[in-house]
Amino acid sequence: MSTPVDASAFSKDNPFPALLTENRTLTQLGSAKETRHFVVSLAGSGLHYKAGDSLGVFPSNRAEEVAEIIHRLGATGEELVSPQALKLPAPLPLREVLTHKVALAGPPRRIIETLAAKATASEEKEKLTALLAPEAKEALVAFLDDREFVDLLAEFPSAKLTPQEFVDHQRRLMPRLYSIASSSRVYPHEIHLTVAVVRYQTNGRERAGVCSTFLADRALVGSTPAPVFVSNSHFGPPEDGAKDCIMIGPGTGIAPFRAFLQDRVATGAAGRNWLFFGDQKRATDFLYEEEWQNYLAKGQLARLDTAFSRDQATKIYVQDRMRENAAELWQWLQGGASFFVCGDAKRMAKDVDLALHEIIAAQGNLTPVAAADYVKQLKKDKRYQRDVY
Repeated sequence: MSTPVDASAFSKDNPFPALLTENRTLTQLGSAKETRHFVVSLAGSGLHYKAGDSLGVFPSNRAEEVAEIIHRLGATGEELVSPQALKLPAPLPLREVLTHKVALAGPPRRIIETLAAKATASEEKEKLTALLAPEAKEALVAFLDDREFVDLLAEFPSAKLTPQEFVDHQRRLMPRLYSIASSSRVYPHEIHLTVAVVRYQTNGRERAGVCSTFLADRALVGSTPAPVFVSNSHFGPPEDGAKDCIMIGPGTGIAPFRAFLQDRVATGAAGRNWLFFGDQKRATDFLYEEEWQNYLAKGQLARLDTAFSRDQATKIYVQDRMRENAAELWQWLQGGASFFVCGDAKRMAKDVDLALHEIIAAQGNLTPVAAADYVKQLKKDKRYQRDVY
């Protein structure tokens, strides 16, 4: 028999080497996206979580990218290095550092300065010097945005950097946080994740989101450990199960609301649940559709409003569905419902917030200032919560 692990044994500073037990695609053939469902085993970890928490995952970089960098540095990968950003107690082999410790994207301006100082080919030196000119600030930002470290080594081969010089320009490889898509009341020994796998092209190269592709491609089910930790959150369903819940979760923003619903059903919460979900196409992007339909059929989900933006000529989003149901949404709020938003911070969360203010003003016959005060009170009472990224 194994000895139980103390709950505090694993943390961000000492992540648990978890195994994936499931990796399946949620989106259907023909989708413009690749969204996957992962199950992470907590067996032997002593880790606990609650609905609304996130799972931190420490990824590793792609082996082919690491190999190309080592090759372009003219190195073997065995050279001992100690990157400035890591403050290591002792040097580590270059290959280990590039694989597990540093970020291979986001090269800083100062590496251009270093390359300019070391370049021996006149054409390379001219290009680098031009990028550093005061009037070239915007051009430099655009140049670096399109490139990762490997591109710079490929484009400026005459600027020979030593392995140590190279890693001194790199940032620490940080963990990624994913909203947990399961309830510990239903799944105490595992955590579910809903992850959009990032793959794209810049500067003629295939790029990959480091953590999403680590989970999708490199953390093999049942064999490759994924270092993880639980990140506790103030985001979570109402403590009073009698209270109603309005949940806005387009795309992978649906993840915590799957946890909320599992949690509320498991505790027999009497409050109603209203879910807004949006994505591109119903046929290919309706994440967890069968589960939501089952909850509807059993009356555990009172309402499900969907917005599939590409299924008609005019794009429809979750905030449009909110406006269509303004009167009922206002009734729910007036009855004490909590309002939750998860997903894209740049546009969706702002658009939803604007729609909420407009609905409250119109339905409550309030001035914009009074509506803003109403929203402030919702936040103060923890009835308006956001988990946006």
